[in-house]
Amino acid sequence: MFAKFEWFTTNILWGLPLLVLCVGFGVYASIRTGFIQIRLLPKILKYPFSKEANDSDGAGEKLSTFEAVSVAIGGSVGVANISGVGTAIATGGPGALFWMWVAAILAMVTKMAEVSLAVHYREVDEKGDHIGGPTYYIMKGLHEEKGWSKGLCKLLCTVFGGGIFITFFLTLQNYTTSEAVGSTFGISYLIPGLVLSIVNWIIIWGGLKSVGKVASYLVPIMCVFYIGCVIVTLFLNAGAIPGAFASIFKGAFTTQAAVGGFAGATVSQALRLGFARCVYSNEAGWGTSPMVHATAEVDHPIKQGLMGAFEVFVDTIVVCSATGILVITTGYWHSGLLGAELTLTALEASIGSFARMAIALSIFFFALTTGTGWFIYYKTLLTHAFTGNFQKNILFVQKLISPFMGYIITCITVLGGGTPAELWVMADFSSAVPTFVNLFVLLIISGRFFELVKDYKARYMGIGQVDPNFKIFYEK
Repeated sequence: MFAKFEWFTTNILWGLPLLVLCVGFGVYASIRTGFIQIRLLPKILKYPFSKEANDSDGAGEKLSTFEAVSVAIGGSVGVANISGVGTAIATGGPGALFWMWVAAILAMVTKMAEVSLAVHYREVDEKGDHIGGPTYYIMKGLHEEKGWSKGLCKLLCTVFGGGIFITFFLTLQNYTTSEAVGSTFGISYLIPGLVLSIVNWIIIWGGLKSVGKVASYLVPIMCVFYIGCVIVTLFLNAGAIPGAFASIFKGAFTTQAAVGGFAGATVSQALRLGFARCVYSNEAGWGTSPMVHATAEVDHPIKQGLMGAFEVFVDTIVVCSATGILVITTGYWHSGLLGAELTLTALEASIGSFARMAIALSIFFFALTTGTGWFIYYKTLLTHAFTGNFQKNILFVQKLISPFMGYIITCITVLGGGTPAELWVMADFSSAVPTFVNLFVLLIISGRFFELVKDYKARYMGIGQVDPNFKIFYEK
């Protein structure tokens, strides 16, 4: 039964149509914007640390631009970077990392588009706070502006939201954290999983502002620490680095033969895994992080869009690359290991058990920010879908049980003898459905994104003339 599910996920959901859509939109948006993600890369890397990006009036549940991107990065940087990348290379070969890079470059402009449109079409709720995301630009961009039928747009919202909510029940953050901490400290996987759920629950009950503050402190520290450990490992294995890059580029275009515990992989397998892990890791096109970016205090949608591009750069070009090069240079990618165990073992073999323990704890904090970030995504979808007392009741239930759903998966996997590879097939399934819907919608309403880019260039870069009648934010 699982073999059929895996075949369907691999060949149909993550088959040619979705890959063409991912690549096609990224190429199309890159050309239409003059490869803005590359031309503005210095600004993308500097803007998150500017005073403007860190200003917030502190009122209600509003986040500063930096807090918003910290929550978004916290929601994306996590087990996919440490566990998923290693598993992708162990099953698709080193060539999967090359296609992950290609996907990331295109993903930067894709994320910029969905974030900018989420900010443009967002609403103000009854408390005066901003709220927005794909379901909002589906209803406003497709239904109100382009005249698509309300029923069809609601169907798209339902399919998108249903796809996102698959991860509410089939999330693997908790299991991977339990695997990393449990295997490192020799304790039952069920113990760290329970602790993670309880801490997540405490932060969530503090509200959006609490999530933003925690993420803004933890995310930079975690990223720097993890990259530091990888750099030390690469220094100790410096002689293997040239060969590692050679295998990455060779594996991207040629079939990779079986070696050690590696079963061999085709070019199409490497390409599919590279793109799938890229989407699951940085979530570009998935439609998730726009829901938190929409809450930020910002005076132009493209400014927050730049933060979206920064999010992809940190997540994939920096953190995923670190993991990929680590497992390749140390040679553990063909050891037969999978999941967090692969990455942790590669680190331990190079710089000792202390590194393994430290990174295992880092994975715990990565999962902490990921879980709290995803709580906001679920909340946004439920807020848009329901009204009145039913909305209040379902939001209360979500807040009550959300952190513990992943723990249930951990219990089922541990007690039922599941594997990381099986969990990652479910992860690919959960990302494919909403990504397809979101990218399709982005393609239809992309004209507004290009108009916003043109306005941004005129206002802040002196390129072209400012149109005084252009509305930066959507108004019905």
